[in-house]
Amino acid sequence: MRQKGAFFDVDGTLVASNVVRYAVEIRTIGMPPSQRRLWKAGFLPRIPYYLALDRVNRGIFQRAFYRIYRPVSPDELQRRAQELFEHHIRPRLLPAAVARVAEHRDRGDRVVLVSGSLVEIVKLVADHVGADDIIAARLTIADGVYTGAIEGQPIAGQTKADAVTEYAAENQISLSRSFAYADSLDDLPMLQTVGRPAVVNPGRRLLQSARAHRWGVYVWDSTIPGPAIKAR
Repeated sequence: MRQKGAFFDVDGTLVASNVVRYAVEIRTIGMPPSQRRLWKAGFLPRIPYYLALDRVNRGIFQRAFYRIYRPVSPDELQRRAQELFEHHIRPRLLPAAVARVAEHRDRGDRVVLVSGSLVEIVKLVADHVGADDIIAARLTIADGVYTGAIEGQPIAGQTKADAVTEYAAENQISLSRSFAYADSLDDLPMLQTVGRPAVVNPGRRLLQSARAHRWGVYVWDSTIPGPAIKAR
């Protein structure tokens, strides 16, 4: 019999943060306070542009936004990602989400984190919560530094769902018996690939879609230390 999988989105589902916060923190780590303020002042005017791209297509947003990482070296990004995890991500892990990961792991399900965030960041989250594997974005390298371009397709929307489908086929996972958890409308295609989808902390439109499909609906709050609470 094929194994069951449990596919977890990361940003907004496991962690109360997002790719923009990660990038800002990583790019400004180690800067003196005055330089950090100056960098952020230069970045703020670009936010409306990135928000508009995200509303149009998350994959397009990721391709544009990840240019922020050039020309950081792989070793430097790894070092900064570790620092980011310790001071920014670890405190923002949602306890109920971490508990749900543990439930699936204890049942023998294969736990996979699926995220448009960079592999260097997602791997640290996976190691901490005990996930079996990750599907995440990778950046191309030229002359020893990241170019800011994503390898292959962005992990977003339908391509995120396609990545889950491909992973399941390669690892003998039954999608019809599998679970998926996500918090964004962009994740609808991924949720629709599994037999047991659930939405987490959904906005109005995602909640409407979940109720129409009779999917699970969960509130995973930073103040909830135990099992997930199911929304009514």
